[in-house]
Amino acid sequence: MHGVTGLGKIWGLVFSLVFSLVLSFCVALMPAVSRAETVPAIAAAANIKFALDDIVKNFSAETGLKVRVSYGSSGNFVAQIQHGAPFEMLLSADERYIHELQKAGFTRDEGVQYAVGRLALVAPNKSPLTLDTELNGVKALLAAGKLERFAIANPEHAPYGERARELLQKLGLWDGLQTKLILGENASQAAQFAVSGSTQGGIIPLSLALAPQFKALGQAIALPEALHGPLNQRMALMPKAGATAERFYQYLQSDAARAVFLQYGFGLPAR
Repeated sequence: MHGVTGLGKIWGLVFSLVFSLVLSFCVALMPAVSRAETVPAIAAAANIKFALDDIVKNFSAETGLKVRVSYGSSGNFVAQIQHGAPFEMLLSADERYIHELQKAGFTRDEGVQYAVGRLALVAPNKSPLTLDTELNGVKALLAAGKLERFAIANPEHAPYGERARELLQKLGLWDGLQTKLILGENASQAAQFAVSGSTQGGIIPLSLALAPQFKALGQAIALPEALHGPLNQRMALMPKAGATAERFYQYLQSDAARAVFLQYGFGLPAR
């Protein structure tokens, strides 16, 4: 019986040793597998939604890799990143937000400019608003007391809202529109307000106005860039960005991605 008991102990020790080795091997592999399967979270300004959706689709088709994009206002994303949001990249609608994050150590470097934005004056299909580049139609409708609601993105944290405010101030319309303004939380929401029929129109990103989803609902005209400050759109990687985010960052600078941005009315930075 003692021999059997001793043999059982030996087999028990062997089993424990083998089990421990297998368990250690599996644990060692887990981080690598986890990293390989991680889909990076990307924060992107709402004004590039339709262009970036197309670019992401093309990127995944070409590489087999996936990214998860959240759209919103650049200012809100900056606050989230500063409070620990796990984004691996930010595509901002205004480069000053990237510079702000860089100075505080939240990005790898100063990033790169990926596009130049434009503003558009839009009106839903049945709106009485006449579209023109000097906003004379807005002035006329306002003077006649027929302009009840006018949409822009919130200028406190949305770059396209800031530029819309600059343009309206330059044309002498800002004060008169104060009680008429409907503020979108971001550029995309402002665009929805502007063509929904609940407003007479608004100022939104040209890139959204050119998207099929919006073109079916209203009319649009590009506004002169001289009427507002530049919309230099910049992106940057966060310090802990992984390989997939890095590859997507490079893809966004490719001819294929630049062609999509151009299609949606963006200007392209020089290389």
